[in-house]
Amino acid sequence: MASEPILECVPNFSEGMDAKVVRQIVASMRVEGVRLLDYSLDADHNRSVVTIAGNPAAVVEAATLAAGKAAQLIDLTAQTGVHPRIGAADVVPFVPVSGISLADAATLARQAGLQIWRRFGVPVYFYGAAAGRPDRVLLEDVRRGQFEGLREAVLKDASRRPDVGGPELHPSAGASAVGAREFLIAYNLYLAPSADISHARAIARDLRGSSGGLHGVKALGVLANGRPQVTMNVTNFLRTPMPEVHQAVARLAHDRGTAIADGELIGLLPETAYEATAAWLQEIPSFDPAEKILERRLEQPMDWPSAYA
Repeated sequence: MASEPILECVPNFSEGMDAKVVRQIVASMRVEGVRLLDYSLDADHNRSVVTIAGNPAAVVEAATLAAGKAAQLIDLTAQTGVHPRIGAADVVPFVPVSGISLADAATLARQAGLQIWRRFGVPVYFYGAAAGRPDRVLLEDVRRGQFEGLREAVLKDASRRPDVGGPELHPSAGASAVGAREFLIAYNLYLAPSADISHARAIARDLRGSSGGLHGVKALGVLANGRPQVTMNVTNFLRTPMPEVHQAVARLAHDRGTAIADGELIGLLPETAYEATAAWLQEIPSFDPAEKILERRLEQPMDWPSAYA
């Protein structure tokens, strides 16, 4: 008998300071057939990232409920952070894990987007493999202008309007970008104390694929926890392995008279990207493979938090 299909969802929410709000959002995702694999808060980016996986239909329902809870609890007109965002439930990506294709994940993403609009009044843009237009495949194109800019653009430019709902954004929850993609590794590197934000920005510019750097690497230079950081999404770790990404940042930092201090992994890592002795992993403080590797977390998921804790 074939194993049951497993779908992952990694929603990002525009709240990283209020742990109670994030717990309520995570608790809303507790649906039969869904496992909680990871969640984290980042106060500097004012953002939280949750990873769930399980039965595809149940995962779609959990993600939909979370988008509704985020719309209830997060007011973007009073929210700031260094990370680009257009919505309370800013990005809702579905990722095939096993027994399910990327095309299947895209279909499920479209179902989720329709439910988010119908049930909670939050308009939706489809991106990645779920995109219905070539200019919406890339998330950065969808998020251009962020919440404040997009809120004005949809009133003047029909090409910027949501795929589902609208045309106006939700007044406080904005819009959600709902999509399907292959596995992505969210990886940050802090630079040495002697560096400043200009170093991080220059390194990110030279590193990202869109600037002629590494294929499938998206990067920004930001100030996080008061420290210069190169924040990255590695969208194709098979073609551009993580040690290559780490080496490139180290080389670019050296060229600018600085160095890497330590690393940070947001969310989970697939087993195929894990090498216990890899330098990039050894620079991540307290990295625990039992907690941070997807396949191991599926076997030993986290307990769901209480919304009232």
